[in-house]
Amino acid sequence: MHIDRERLGRNFRKTLRTFIHVLPVIIGMLLLTSLAVTLFPEQIAGGLFGNGELIDTLTAAVIGSIAAGHPLASYLLGGELLGGGVGLVAVSALMVTWVTVGMVQLPAEAMLLGARFAVWRNLINFVAAIGVAFSTVYTLRALGLA
Repeated sequence: MHIDRERLGRNFRKTLRTFIHVLPVIIGMLLLTSLAVTLFPEQIAGGLFGNGELIDTLTAAVIGSIAAGHPLASYLLGGELLGGGVGLVAVSALMVTWVTVGMVQLPAEAMLLGARFAVWRNLINFVAAIGVAFSTVYTLRALGLA
C-alpha cells in the first residue's frame, strides 16, 4: 500500500485549519450548555412541570433540546425528575431530546454540515423524540411494567 505523504500532509493541514476555525463555536457551545444545565434545576423547583402529560412532555422536550448534554447525565437528571414527581413520558422526552436534539450546538452543526441539514435534523429529531417518549411509555403501560 502506497501512502502519498504530500497529500496526507495537505489534508492534515486543511483539517487542522477547519478545527481551529470551528474551535470558538465549540467552546461557546460548551459554555452555553454548562450554563443551561446549571440553571435547569432551579426551573424545576419553580414549578415548571405539573401541567398535564402533553404540556409537560412538550416542556421537557424543549428543555432537553436546549440543554443538550452527555447521555449519562440524562439518566441522572431523569431519575431526579421522576423522584420529584415529573411524569414518565415527560422524562422520556427530555432524555431523548437531551441526546438527539442540540439547539446549543446548532451554530457549529450548521457551519460544518450546512444550515438546512442542521435545522431539519433537529426538527425531525424533536418530533421523533416526542413520539418515542409516548410510544415507549404506552408500551410499558400496556405490558404492565409502568
